[in-house]
Amino acid sequence: MRINWSCSHTVDSTWLQVMQNVADATEIVCGLSSLLIGLQICGDEEIRVLNRNFRNLDRATDVLSFPLIQYGPGKMLPDHPEYLKSVYDDEEGLYCLGDVIISADHVRQQALEYGHPEEREAAYLLVHAICHLMGYDHMNETEKKKMRMMEEKILESVGMGQSGETSTITDETLMELARRAMEHSYSPYSRFRVGAALLSTDGRIFQGCNVENASLGITCCAERTALFKAVSEGARSFSAIAIASVGTAPWPCGVCRHALYEFAPDLRVIVTWDQQKAEMSLKELLPHGFGPDELARGQKGTDR
Repeated sequence: MRINWSCSHTVDSTWLQVMQNVADATEIVCGLSSLLIGLQICGDEEIRVLNRNFRNLDRATDVLSFPLIQYGPGKMLPDHPEYLKSVYDDEEGLYCLGDVIISADHVRQQALEYGHPEEREAAYLLVHAICHLMGYDHMNETEKKKMRMMEEKILESVGMGQSGETSTITDETLMELARRAMEHSYSPYSRFRVGAALLSTDGRIFQGCNVENASLGITCCAERTALFKAVSEGARSFSAIAIASVGTAPWPCGVCRHALYEFAPDLRVIVTWDQQKAEMSLKELLPHGFGPDELARGQKGTDR
């Protein structure tokens, strides 16, 4: 899902990554694609003004949703994708669902109140808002139950359900995110598209695709694109990576194996192609790998 971000408040980058993860998961769970939303992260005073102007409620709130689709009674987008025709943006080539405003002040306050991480609260509020953009509501108990079931299904798919720390991101979700990353591949020379989705131990998912270059030598593989993105956002520990392509199993090249070994020698490596799947550990793919631990032992051995 494409998010057009607007942040008037400084927030931790983990919020943004986790929010992007749940937005992408929404498409997967609902069987949709090519969606676009606008998302503004502001403070209580800004959202109070909007709440007063649009809802005649002169108080701050946690989240506001402004859907562009006018749904019929009891209609929700996952069951009625034909509604998307009315919001297709020719220039973007995407379906624009509407806009979401989230108060960073409320995120922090409610995370403290409920006793869970701020990024989890930010993710929940975004999922709640996107569900509103898709026609879900909570005006009565029946509607509320349907909406809550969809919210929980989306959050569970990325390991953020009510079960909290014990929930896990499924291999199916990780592989689907890799396939979607593959769609952005820049591979005019090899014409071999690859996408990757790297799962950090803190629950964030970082996607990447292969980016080729006319010089050929400085081409960057999907695995390293995802890894470098993750490290640049502060992630240093990883549990699994899914790599997707078409036609053949996209096992990582030697350079990518070494790059991943630096941070996650015990990484699970899942490859998927043509609806097939295979898995090996990074240590199986790179036996006798050389990483920070080996370097430290070598330096210690020369310190006499």
